[in-house]
Amino acid sequence: MDTKLLELLVCPVTKGPLNFDRESQELLSRSARLAYPVRHGIPILLENEARTLSDEEIAKLAADRPSL
Repeated sequence: MDTKLLELLVCPVTKGPLNFDRESQELLSRSARLAYPVRHGIPILLENEARTLSDEEIAKLAADRPSL
């Protein structure tokens, strides 16, 4: 995913930042605890298309990118 595009995108629920998980092709919202799919390079930023992140995934996100 283009890094410039990623800088512009925010979680539609919380308006917080998103992290791109290249392996799962998802945009992760730590604040909303949601993972939005990226299909064919297109982010699907719809709450009803997102899956809920597990506690383990949230902990990994927190370790990778600590709060400011």
